[in-house]
Amino acid sequence: MTDVRELHKEWMKDPEYREAYAASQPQFDLISALIGARAYAGIDQDEMAERMGIHVTAIMRLEGWNSNPSVKTLRRVAEATGTRLKISFVPDEKIP
Repeated sequence: MTDVRELHKEWMKDPEYREAYAASQPQFDLISALIGARAYAGIDQDEMAERMGIHVTAIMRLEGWNSNPSVKTLRRVAEATGTRLKISFVPDEKIP
């Protein structure tokens, strides 16, 4: 069976794949941060929904690939998870 990491390493040799992967990284980071905040709080999606006053399916969508939450929603996540929202920009290595 082929290891996913090995496949990824091979695919990264393809410029189109590399570009698409880089373009999707912010979405991966957002999803990871949302799930991480919930995990930090030690709560499941049901509890998160209850704390935010929304339906659990909204949490599922929020943590899904096509999510594009507003800053207001991210603040509500922070409040529900006992965390602080921090948004930052980092230098792009490609820009001098």
